[in-house]
Amino acid sequence: MTNDIREEGGFKYLEIGEGEPLLLLHGLFGAMSNFTGVIEYFRSKAYKVVVPFLPLFELDLLHSTVGGLQKHVHRFIESQDYRNIHLLGNSLGGHVALVYLLMHPERVKSLILTGSSGLYESGMGDSYPKRGDYDYIKRKTEETFYDPRTATKELVDEVFSIVNERAKILRVLSLAKSAIRHNLGDQLGQIDKPTLLIWGNDDHVTPPFVANEFRRLIPHSELHFIDKCGHAPMMELPAEFNQILEKFLHKLSQPAAVE
Repeated sequence: MTNDIREEGGFKYLEIGEGEPLLLLHGLFGAMSNFTGVIEYFRSKAYKVVVPFLPLFELDLLHSTVGGLQKHVHRFIESQDYRNIHLLGNSLGGHVALVYLLMHPERVKSLILTGSSGLYESGMGDSYPKRGDYDYIKRKTEETFYDPRTATKELVDEVFSIVNERAKILRVLSLAKSAIRHNLGDQLGQIDKPTLLIWGNDDHVTPPFVANEFRRLIPHSELHFIDKCGHAPMMELPAEFNQILEKFLHKLSQPAAVE
């Protein structure tokens, strides 16, 4: 996949395949690798799979917000002139996707949220992060998943390195506080795009009641739970995730029934 990563116009992103864009937005401690299963599955399914690298640690503190990330995504989409986008976001990436859609609905064909913030999330807690406490970071990272083995040493090491860099953790805290403040509950009724919600039944960050609330507030939405799954279904159980996503996208590709 590294051969498909591009850098141009101040943006770094992966683009694979041809067809309607399936644009993937990762979360606060996320990366392109979070979507490996989705990328590999859909790269040959008549979609253009796009994963922009979100500048989580490159924005100045003032713009290290949900709105700041949304502006970056907007500039990126405009630069590539993507249209009919299937916009998928996990965790903070889902929050960014929601804000983008509310501001620029004309470019979006459908919305897919998984473990999204925007209504409620239980973060790492006031004591997080404990700099230098590797076991604490390991435990908190494992709690993101139903199966703690999903939190590989590589993933734990990456989180540990982030929380031990002052400049990075200041931006993490700024983004987390922005997500809490930027509640979208009173705006979700404006969404008129087909929306798919895929949630882990054992998500402790954005628990199942959050998914049910998204389902209640977003018109034209459907909700699917995956058992024995935590906050990042596309990482933990990619086969089940991809099956649900493909069925949803297939329905959108069918001609509308004539009554």
